[in-house]
Amino acid sequence: MSVESPRSDADLLKEVRAGDATAYGRLYERHVAAARALARQLVRGESEVEDVVAESFTKILDLVGRGGGPESGFRTYLLTVVRRTVYDRGRVESRQVTTGEIERYDPGVPFADPALVGLERSMISRAFLSLPERWRAVLWHTEVEKCKPAEVAPLLGLSANGVAALAYRAREGLRQAYLQMHLRAAPQHECRPVLGKMGAYVRGGLARRDSRAVDDHVNGCEECHGVLLELTDVNRGLRVIVGPLIAGPVFGGYAAALAKVGAAGGGTGWLLRLFGLLRRTPSRQQVVVAGGVAVASAAVAAFVLVSGESPAVRQPAPPPAPVAQRPPASVRPVPLPVPSEPPARVPPPEEPSGRPRLRATIGALGALVRAQPGIVGMRLRNDGDGPSGELAATVELPPGVTLLPSARRGQGVALLDPVGTVDGWSCRQAGQGARCARQPLAAGQGTALFLRVLVSEQAPEGAGPAVRVDADGLHVKARAEQGVRTAGASARFATEGRVAVRAIGNTLLTCPEEHDGCAEARRRQGDQRDNDLWPMTALDQDASPATTASSAARLTLPKDGRVVWAGLYWSASGAAAGPVKVRAPGRRTYVSVRPDHVTTLDMPLGPAYQAFADVTALAGQARPSGLWWAADPPMAEGASSHAGWSLVVIVSGPRQPYSQAVVLDTATVIGGPVRKVRMPLGGLSPAAAPARAELVTWEGDADLGGDKVSLGTGAITPAGGDRDRANVFDGSSNGATGMTFGVDVDTVDAELGRDPGLTIVADRDVVLFGVAALSVRARS
Repeated sequence: MSVESPRSDADLLKEVRAGDATAYGRLYERHVAAARALARQLVRGESEVEDVVAESFTKILDLVGRGGGPESGFRTYLLTVVRRTVYDRGRVESRQVTTGEIERYDPGVPFADPALVGLERSMISRAFLSLPERWRAVLWHTEVEKCKPAEVAPLLGLSANGVAALAYRAREGLRQAYLQMHLRAAPQHECRPVLGKMGAYVRGGLARRDSRAVDDHVNGCEECHGVLLELTDVNRGLRVIVGPLIAGPVFGGYAAALAKVGAAGGGTGWLLRLFGLLRRTPSRQQVVVAGGVAVASAAVAAFVLVSGESPAVRQPAPPPAPVAQRPPASVRPVPLPVPSEPPARVPPPEEPSGRPRLRATIGALGALVRAQPGIVGMRLRNDGDGPSGELAATVELPPGVTLLPSARRGQGVALLDPVGTVDGWSCRQAGQGARCARQPLAAGQGTALFLRVLVSEQAPEGAGPAVRVDADGLHVKARAEQGVRTAGASARFATEGRVAVRAIGNTLLTCPEEHDGCAEARRRQGDQRDNDLWPMTALDQDASPATTASSAARLTLPKDGRVVWAGLYWSASGAAAGPVKVRAPGRRTYVSVRPDHVTTLDMPLGPAYQAFADVTALAGQARPSGLWWAADPPMAEGASSHAGWSLVVIVSGPRQPYSQAVVLDTATVIGGPVRKVRMPLGGLSPAAAPARAELVTWEGDADLGGDKVSLGTGAITPAGGDRDRANVFDGSSNGATGMTFGVDVDTVDAELGRDPGLTIVADRDVVLFGVAALSVRARS
């Protein structure tokens, strides 16, 4: 007994082109639920949803009849048409375009949504679009929509195992295409052989020697490190980049809605909705839609006759149409209209030119915390297709929040020094807020402005900061959802551009060398890796008689990178904070650095401090890459004592992805009575964007588990140390080798959600969490 295999989407599309109209009814049944799921995210009201769905299917049928349309990837093509249909309907309603301009088009590439300008230029998007249509289809269904192979099998005409095998080949093809994109982008000479091996490296197909060479290179090369992350988890790139590329900014809502309803559904009632759509269509537009409706009508009529079903509702009389129809006389398929000339793909109409469209956001970076300085960030983007006029932005601050002016004054008015990204803005204090100006913003471009503020101890909780932007008759407003908070992490520095965060550090205390087990513990071995188990003594690595405690850590930056900002943090047991000695790479002598800010907190065994100093000038004078040394801060020896330092930098370079970067100071005790702390990461616009975080923590114990970190998507595995997501603070630090007792400088990579926050949990240990530096990929 044989079982007939289901016809794939590609087979059905071939049959439609050959004149079998019933095949299109099958395609409709398979994919109408997905079309409705997306339409419901874009328009309101079930009537309008059904109109959009019916019009989209009609357009595709017309395209297929003219020799265009998809070959096999019907779902992604349909979603693109749904988005374009909604966009075009809005333009017709606003009279930006006449109906005659949108009669014929064939979206062979994803619709360039104005809200996602630039997304199609990302390397993962270009790699995906370069794949064969069949590979794109299997990746979309299995990895983006997260369908099971058995659910995808009928669409591709394969068994479930065949779908799994095809998905594997498609993922490998995507990795290779992605690598080719990087190789064609003229990487640095030393990166080319490593990039050529990365595909085999990810599959585990390299010899141990070659794998070690890739590891060594990636650890010191940010560009290749990012490539490796993308290759290791191409599924994330598909969901984060390709999902919105096809389904638009509402991809998250579409995916959730589709998961609830499934991909099944349909019925013949859509023909009635098509006729209803035509009746409600203005007379100018009826000529556009009528031809597609006539073809769709014949398709459904044949489908009804073959299936033996009949509609429960009497069908209305066909509307007038300039296409001659011949109703089916039997169950024979109804042939589609044959064009009188060879079909040609007609590109989508160009968008109207010359009109700017501004979109503004504003919010605190991290949080506005009582009695703390902070940063308010304003972002502005021109989503139109013409330049704006000169920009004038008026920033309003909530009660109790004031701007920190610079020492400069102009014409008797206090001037303001924007933080980080200046980008052409000039600002003056105006009342409790600021007035800022900038030259016009080009189409498709964005700009950011960051202002330092101070929050008073009595500042009330309530509304957040607001901004109004004026540009030659255009007016846009925005207000932050969050205002002043009683707790949280305030921003030390923020910027935007081709930037990334880095942090290194080391301890200044160690176990006594003469004690049994100390040498083993220093190598991160054995069961005595806690400073609570040793009478801690000063670590002095520089062999200089001028220091009593010293240690080094190596900072590795891209060759073409430069330091935008550098902050030095140091901490030790005890309440007496003071200066620390610092020696930059290539320097022979130390310089004394005094703290700009000190926080003292009570730990279970006594007080501890964290000090901060801005060392951007020092980093700019030296070669930033290389060994950094720190020595002799105020510190105490003895059991359970800690002392150490960390250098946190923001680096810029032309090869860095466009990102938002922020450094948050938050000296907070976590563990004991307060085992969990969540710190809001306001002021970022992640939309599920990849993020890198550098975390500086003091007094972590490697043998006490239960330390977890999350950026909103579950516990994160750190890049160094024991790489245990259930014991993140294990005495390991970037740039240093061996055990760094009581000091942790960790790197974690994750995705941020729509309400981003950094959550720290300490179940058994008690730690002093000090600094969080984040870089989040953004659109330029």
